[in-house]
Amino acid sequence: DRSLAVIGASDHPRSVGFVVMRNLLESEFKGAVTPVNLKHRQVQGRRSYYRIKDVPQAPDLALITTPAYAVMQVVRECGEAGVGALAILSAGFSESGEEARHRLKRIKQIAREYNMRVLGPRSLGFINPYLGLNASFATRMAAPGNIAFISQSGALGTSVLDWAIEQQVGFSYFVSVGAMADIGFADLIDYFGTDNHTTCILIYMESLSEARRFMSAARAFARHKPIIVLKAGRSLEGRQVALSHTGALAGNDAVYSAAFRRSGIIRVDTVAQLFNCAQSLAMQPRPFGNRLAILTNAGGPAVLATDYLMAKGGK
Repeated sequence: DRSLAVIGASDHPRSVGFVVMRNLLESEFKGAVTPVNLKHRQVQGRRSYYRIKDVPQAPDLALITTPAYAVMQVVRECGEAGVGALAILSAGFSESGEEARHRLKRIKQIAREYNMRVLGPRSLGFINPYLGLNASFATRMAAPGNIAFISQSGALGTSVLDWAIEQQVGFSYFVSVGAMADIGFADLIDYFGTDNHTTCILIYMESLSEARRFMSAARAFARHKPIIVLKAGRSLEGRQVALSHTGALAGNDAVYSAAFRRSGIIRVDTVAQLFNCAQSLAMQPRPFGNRLAILTNAGGPAVLATDYLMAKGGK
């Protein structure tokens, strides 16, 4: 049986712990969901425990929503209790100074000590529509589909979810990676590469710390399933904004473009293009050639579309 614990689960409607707990209880997830709260014996109608070690059976996954200063201690307690893996939704780490970066490093070390994998910190969480599992503080549940979406921005991730629901586009997974103390793009590409539900991957990326691992994973996957990347931080100023957001320098844009080309990745420039690619790949088989039919009710748009197609090497 799959089981989850929400550490920092709450009855306060404006807290992350409240939203995450509510999403889990309202989703169709069949496993056990246990709240953990230092002060309360009951949260949202469920029996609550003061600490993770008090939960009778160690959960497969703990979602941590406590303040950042408490996270390191909670991670150690999860390790001692035998928790399988962690998703840290708390903010306040690598985006804010040297001390925060040190905390991030320590969390990774503690998790490795106890053989736990970690998503986050500063993650929105993740959604697995095929399990009916909304382990995030996104307010809407994704429909099942064949697109895996990985986002380094929580807010952009939720806007993609909203768009997908309106356009009836489904996902195999939605994952917000946050500050990537442990699980990063390469790990997820490797996993989605062998996942039967996934036929393509969408990525919103601001920075990349393990370039070689990423390229290796992408090259293996892109041969048979497309990877589409919206990479922010093309300008020097944009890269500086990315640094303040994710705590990692975004790097030279020309290097990224070359790396994407070598790995067989399709790079897009706007959120609209990311949406359009996703919709095309979700609604029909992947095209193998460069031949396109243009069906139009007006001359001008047909000329513009033809010009663009020719400029991009199409027929």
